[in-house]
Amino acid sequence: MEAIHVKSEIGKLKKVLLHRPGNELLNLTPDNLTRLLFDDIPFLPDAQKEHDEFANILKSNDIEVVYLEDLMAEVLELSSEIEDKFIRQFIYEAGIRTPKYKTLVYEFLKSFTNKKELVLKTMEGIKVIEINREKREMEKSLVDLVQEESDFLADPMPNLYFTRDPFASVGSGAILNKMYSVTRSRETIYAEYIFNYHPDFKDNMEKWYDRYLPYHIEGGDVLNLNDHILAIGISQRTEAGAIDQLAKNCFKNPECNIDTILAFNIPSSRAFMHLDTVFTQIDYDKFTYHPGIMETLQVFEITEGDIPDSDEDLNVVEIKGSLEEILEKYLKRKITLIPCAGGEKTSSEREQWNDGTNTLCIAPGVVVVYNRNNITNNILREHGIKVFEMHSAELSRGRGGPRCMSMPLIREDLKQ
Repeated sequence: MEAIHVKSEIGKLKKVLLHRPGNELLNLTPDNLTRLLFDDIPFLPDAQKEHDEFANILKSNDIEVVYLEDLMAEVLELSSEIEDKFIRQFIYEAGIRTPKYKTLVYEFLKSFTNKKELVLKTMEGIKVIEINREKREMEKSLVDLVQEESDFLADPMPNLYFTRDPFASVGSGAILNKMYSVTRSRETIYAEYIFNYHPDFKDNMEKWYDRYLPYHIEGGDVLNLNDHILAIGISQRTEAGAIDQLAKNCFKNPECNIDTILAFNIPSSRAFMHLDTVFTQIDYDKFTYHPGIMETLQVFEITEGDIPDSDEDLNVVEIKGSLEEILEKYLKRKITLIPCAGGEKTSSEREQWNDGTNTLCIAPGVVVVYNRNNITNNILREHGIKVFEMHSAELSRGRGGPRCMSMPLIREDLKQ
């Protein structure tokens, strides 16, 4: 059985990966907010209630929900060798370089007997004060004299509840991403170990891209338009070079059905960090979008080149026409574009900032959205969309909506 099967944005969702926000949010401070890519500090108890509400909406629609922290804990249960490898890789990627602290953090993490608690600690972050004082003081160094007890040896990963970004499900495989920022680059460690070692995934999926490749790409920029066309954003977080490399990987792999990639060049800004913050599919013939991208949007078609057996050859051409015309050409049906908040500038900018266009489609014409975007949500209903609203006062502070918070693993194929 395939571990991953996703050939559209709208097919009935059957299985999804989430991460319940944890103590990593408690380690956000005014001083580290910007570095950790947050604009404000969510209140953890309410953020967890909102996230549980999200999970319950999914479960009530017969969707199996699995959690990143549980899958990773199951991997570490497999063998002490895998656990040792993971801990040492975590220490390296956390930037811990002094021999003393590499040893002390290794010993600290090895002291966890409960594997899920170990996983959650790596997500939460590790402070100097958590390391045994006697062991720290056995050998004094300049590092010890200048650091504070509250300093982080390993930063928290507060963005982890946006499970869409570390990888992207495509067909029967995944794009394992190289993340844009140092802060988020460690998030993909968990998917790497799950894909390589978890019995549900090992040998049951393909990998179209790897986190060790040189170009940045994130899952929020990847949309499955159908079983052979991907839309990918050239954005603040995804480089054109990554899309070229992904195209080459897909086109030369006989297991990959993707033969066309549409690259959407959108403005590079915090508000438009990923394609799915400004553009998502919600039915066979309906998409939401933010009007703010339209003036500068460029779309490029990437297909396999004309040189037989060449790994380097691509055909890349700019596609002219309106967004509606372009989508109609490739999807071969009449398309309706629904603007965020109806297109009124102030409301549209406000609701886009709060992820009004970041909808999670769980079946054709059925979506999960934040309740705070009431103008957009009412317009969706007017277009015949079934809307499930969830509370979002705290989760929205991380700048991501229901699509960002979910990684589909299995969707039913569409009935064309």
